[in-house]
Amino acid sequence: MANGSKKSASNGNGDASLKQRLRDASAKFEAAIKRESPPAPYSFRLYVTGSTPRSLKAVYNLKRFCEEHLSNDYDLEVIDIYKDPDAARAEQIIAAPTLVKSLPAPLRRFVGDLSNTQNLLRGLDIHE
Repeated sequence: MANGSKKSASNGNGDASLKQRLRDASAKFEAAIKRESPPAPYSFRLYVTGSTPRSLKAVYNLKRFCEEHLSNDYDLEVIDIYKDPDAARAEQIIAAPTLVKSLPAPLRRFVGDLSNTQNLLRGLDIHE
């Protein structure tokens, strides 16, 4: 009667090489975690309703704020919810204009024309 177990055909060198590669990969991963990475740039989406005065004011106020307080370290996407209602639904936007900051974490939302600079500074945790 034949024995039902199978033995793998491996030489000692293959296992040692694999273990060494795993150790090297782990060491590289841990070194990457320990390195300081630059802060993530700010990433904004501003949801507006067409070119209404309130929407235009929000765009103007946000661009002015970003230029004064974030230098060029931000990405801004302006989304007209009349043209792209699915984007507003996906983000659960119920009022406009609404600013959504996704980076750096945590996610933050601001509703209105964004004219209150102190509120933005506080909400974005920017210290001057």
